[in-house]
Amino acid sequence: MKMDIMTIKEVANYLKMTEKTIYRLAKERKIPSFKVGGNWRFKKEAIDEWIERNMHNETTERKKTK
Repeated sequence: MKMDIMTIKEVANYLKMTEKTIYRLAKERKIPSFKVGGNWRFKKEAIDEWIERNMHNETTERKKTK
């Protein structure tokens, strides 16, 4: 099983967000992350699952407001 580990910069590029936003989300535990030697790291698989969950939640919320 291959496990891709990403940095803040890589996640920011992947999600097309700023590094500052990714840092804030990690610090607030709103995105799956962990620290290695004081530096934030992210499993690509966990980020992909997080995206899917959030897409599902957003779709559900839209249906509730209609």
